[in-house]
Amino acid sequence: MKQYGAEFFGTFWLVLGGCGSAVLAAAFPGVGIGLLGVSLAFGLTVLTMAYAIGHISGCHLNPAVSIGLWAGGRFPANKLMPYIIAQVLGGILAGGILYLIASGKAGFDLGAGFASNGYGIHSPGGYSLLAALVCEVVMTMMFLLIILGATDKRAPQGFAPLPIGLGLTLIHLISIPVTNTSVNPARSTAVALFVGDWAIAQLWLFWVAPIAGALIGAIIYRFIGTSED
Repeated sequence: MKQYGAEFFGTFWLVLGGCGSAVLAAAFPGVGIGLLGVSLAFGLTVLTMAYAIGHISGCHLNPAVSIGLWAGGRFPANKLMPYIIAQVLGGILAGGILYLIASGKAGFDLGAGFASNGYGIHSPGGYSLLAALVCEVVMTMMFLLIILGATDKRAPQGFAPLPIGLGLTLIHLISIPVTNTSVNPARSTAVALFVGDWAIAQLWLFWVAPIAGALIGAIIYRFIGTSED
């Protein structure tokens, strides 16, 4: 239960910090943090939680990561569903807290997206379904490669949170214009439930693509990361 609790609060922090920065601070008049700031915020949530709870639960914070680690032989199947449930619930709580904060400002409008992920007319840059699918698959694939490589017992010990957090920052820098960056079904679900409508209708992509990408990343790392000794 301690592991599940760690995943719950870790994912809570990821959604509150990452999506919160997008909703509250990205376009704040005069000092808005913009795309760069939001990207860094997501990376910092993972970096800080990796040091805070990595020794408790492994700090997955993401159903796709848990599935990828299972496929990579790093995580037991019997913990997979409890981890995913804890992650999704933690994300939803963060979405609720963020809604309470954001709605306290006059003129708040869920129609602005509430940091939801989307494609087509709901993509920040107007990217198509195919473009969004490819982007999410490839970004999550690379994220799993970074995670599996950084946490390999042959890698320098104690530094894994840094490349993982910076990797997530880079992923956001690349893909925010395409999908608003998911690579994490729990993060997508957490805000889509409050937006409803189109965000729920398009949510399937942000489960399917990250999980597919994570599985591909795990398969690739099992091939390239196998010791020749």
